[in-house]
Amino acid sequence: MLPRSNRSAIAPYCVTAKQMQQIEARLFAGGMPVAALMEKVAGLNLNYWLQRWSHTRSVGVLVGPGHNGGDALVVARELHLRGYQVEIYCPFDRLKPLSADHGRYCRSLGIGWHRSLAALERCDRILDGLFGFGLSRPLTGQTAAAVERVNRWATPVVSIDLPSGIHTDSGAALGTAIRADTTLCLGLWKQACLQDQALAYLGQPELIDFDIPVADIVAVLGASPPVQRLTPQRAVAALPLKRSPTAHKYTAGQLLLIAGSRQYAGAALLSGHGAVASGVGMVTLVVPESLRQLALAQLPGALVLGAPETPTGTIAALPEGLDLERYDAIACGPGLGREIGWLPTVVDHPTPLVLDADGLNATDAEALTRRQAATIITPHPGEFRRLFIDLAEAPAGEAATAAAHQTGAVVVLKGARTVIAAGDQRWHSAIGSAALARGGSGDVLTGLAGGLLAQGEAPEAALGAVWWHATTGCQLSQQRTLLGVDPLTLAQALPAALAQALEGVET
Repeated sequence: MLPRSNRSAIAPYCVTAKQMQQIEARLFAGGMPVAALMEKVAGLNLNYWLQRWSHTRSVGVLVGPGHNGGDALVVARELHLRGYQVEIYCPFDRLKPLSADHGRYCRSLGIGWHRSLAALERCDRILDGLFGFGLSRPLTGQTAAAVERVNRWATPVVSIDLPSGIHTDSGAALGTAIRADTTLCLGLWKQACLQDQALAYLGQPELIDFDIPVADIVAVLGASPPVQRLTPQRAVAALPLKRSPTAHKYTAGQLLLIAGSRQYAGAALLSGHGAVASGVGMVTLVVPESLRQLALAQLPGALVLGAPETPTGTIAALPEGLDLERYDAIACGPGLGREIGWLPTVVDHPTPLVLDADGLNATDAEALTRRQAATIITPHPGEFRRLFIDLAEAPAGEAATAAAHQTGAVVVLKGARTVIAAGDQRWHSAIGSAALARGGSGDVLTGLAGGLLAQGEAPEAALGAVWWHATTGCQLSQQRTLLGVDPLTLAQALPAALAQALEGVET
């Protein structure tokens, strides 16, 4: 989609079905005719289509009974008038009046109108307009069978607003759903577009901005809604990119990183590389004594302290004389193993803390709640379920928010679309890459978040780290394919990836 005037203003907003209905109601109450809006939206969909798929000669259109079907019919009409071969599948006897009018006109133009999918099977591309936002009941019967049949075809599918069958809020497939290659989300991002479970159906989501007045959005959602997309602009604003010209290593943040064991030496190195890449003034890395020389060789910019270790190679105790007071933040957990009886000393200390991996496995929600200083926890879903058993079945966003309220921590619930919850605010990462689905990627994130926390505040550190980490993964996957993003490359690419990303961010 080409840039439009208010895209940056609306970028953080993501809506539920009810909220989108309220916003549209304001448009109509203000005098916008439904028919005019349908024509405008369909025209924008058409423009997107012509920009990308002008070579497509035959188009199959799936038409539902509501205004989503009407949008599809207007696009079908315009494609037909431009010389495309268009075939329409509509299994419904009754359509909303406006959609019915468009259907009659399409038939009067001689566009094929079918109750069987067979006529669409040889089309070059499918336009899905069966159902849009607001669907709450599972697809059944003939409609469900048609969706399953389309999904078995190799034909690319473009869905209007959401793939038919996807729940607007949760992103769940309601019985079954279209597996689109492209989703043209209308007006504002729907919350489904930020849910892990919807990603297999969305394909490449694109926002079709039809110029909803920001005043109408704010009237429904507020100027700072509790649920937002994490945009590049917001993430960049969270990063400590400005520094005093007289800064030195002791004023640019002091991070204590406690990580690694003989079995998981790589976790210490990867989190250390992530911390160094954050730009923090000084990294002190605590590892088992047997790993100290290895860590020194790999991380010459860090101060590496060897700790007493158990017979199995885990940290038995913190190094003698280690003064936790001197650090601006502590990051703890990657690769520590299970024998970490000293962990309460760290968790109970009033220093800002990033806790991950084995650090999370060795603590509990009650200990996190007792903490008096800023806390960031970065669990994957399995670690989250162990910490918050009562929230295990809740949707990721709601679960993260509840955990943040319960503990007072900033909760980074990792996933394909990571959720960051802090108090009453929640952000959903708008980007991610399956290239990061590798052991060690999370260790890099822990070090990066720790280094940023030592330079700033907890929510900002979490937002900046999640976006920076995901952005780097996305860039590398384009350069090296999904299979080529090993965690060491990820960590070492962080500075250059940030510089590249900043070139495209409006601040």
